[in-house]
Amino acid sequence: MITLVSFDIDGTLEVGDPPGIITIPMVAGAKGRGWVIGSCSDRPVSFQRALWERLAIIPDFTVLKHRLADVKARFTAHAYYHIGDTDVDDHFATRAGFEFLRAEAAAHASWGPRLFGA
Repeated sequence: MITLVSFDIDGTLEVGDPPGIITIPMVAGAKGRGWVIGSCSDRPVSFQRALWERLAIIPDFTVLKHRLADVKARFTAHAYYHIGDTDVDDHFATRAGFEFLRAEAAAHASWGPRLFGA
């Protein structure tokens, strides 16, 4: 069973501006479990690709936020998650049929252990 996780960058990943609560080891662990992972951000796709290259993680996708539905159409998974920190993330995730997970400490306490085991 494939799980797909889309990560916003700024305010979500620890390397974002501002930094978020999702650590690079968490992302690498998801990739290591065979999950489909990538980024869905307002940042240009070229920026996203360069970020992943710098982190030495090969993403399965890099898209602009409004293209999240394209990701779902491209990959068959039993669960689709988008982790982000804004209402805009929530809007596009929900519209694309993803479960939106808010990247904040209180919310992470409820979904973090289920998703990342930590």
